[in-house]
Amino acid sequence: MPAKIRLQRQGRKFQAIYSIVVADSRAPRDGKFIETLGQYNPNTNPATIVLDFNKALEWLQNGAQPTDTCRAILSYKGVLYKKHLLEGVKKGAFDEAEAEKRFQAWMTEKEQKVQAKKDQIKSSKDNLDKSRMEEETKIKEARAAEIAKKRSDLIAKEEAEEAGEEVAEEPAVEATEASEETEAPAEEAKAEEAPAEEAPAEEAPAEEAKAEEAPAEEAPAEEPKADEKKKED
Repeated sequence: MPAKIRLQRQGRKFQAIYSIVVADSRAPRDGKFIETLGQYNPNTNPATIVLDFNKALEWLQNGAQPTDTCRAILSYKGVLYKKHLLEGVKKGAFDEAEAEKRFQAWMTEKEQKVQAKKDQIKSSKDNLDKSRMEEETKIKEARAAEIAKKRSDLIAKEEAEEAGEEVAEEPAVEATEASEETEAPAEEAKAEEAPAEEAPAEEAPAEEAKAEEAPAEEAPAEEPKADEKKKED
């Protein structure tokens, strides 16, 4: 069975990276391998590919069969195109200088495309970051305006309540002053009426005299009783 150029999984869970290896087609995926050709990291954008170009080309010329993913990687790096040009040189379609010239032109065009893709990804990322910043700024401004409005409404409410309390306190003060003014004449009237009420107090000695005279009138009534007792004896 021919050798195969394939990927060997490495790395951690959800962050896998792959080694590009040459292994026996009967060996398990992560088992023994013959030689390492490079590394493939699909976690970046664009994917990061490290490849030994000459070794990969040599194994292809020796009959190694790449898997579908490795074929795409080798095509991306120009290994398959270089192998195609070298076969054309063997058939006499053109010489090695022409093959190298065509290959360099292809590589230059490929590098330009890769760089354009990187620039596009970077610009799209910058635009996305800019739009996110603008959205966050708008949200912050809206929140600040809402907070300022709430504060102004609260201050206006407090001022209105304070004004209402002041208005309520002024009638209360006037009512207390009016009550004091009404109480003052009432007290004066009471003071004037006080002597009229004290007049009966002068008659108290007369009543006391009557009280003293009452026993004097009752004394003779008791004496006959004493005489009657003597007569009975």
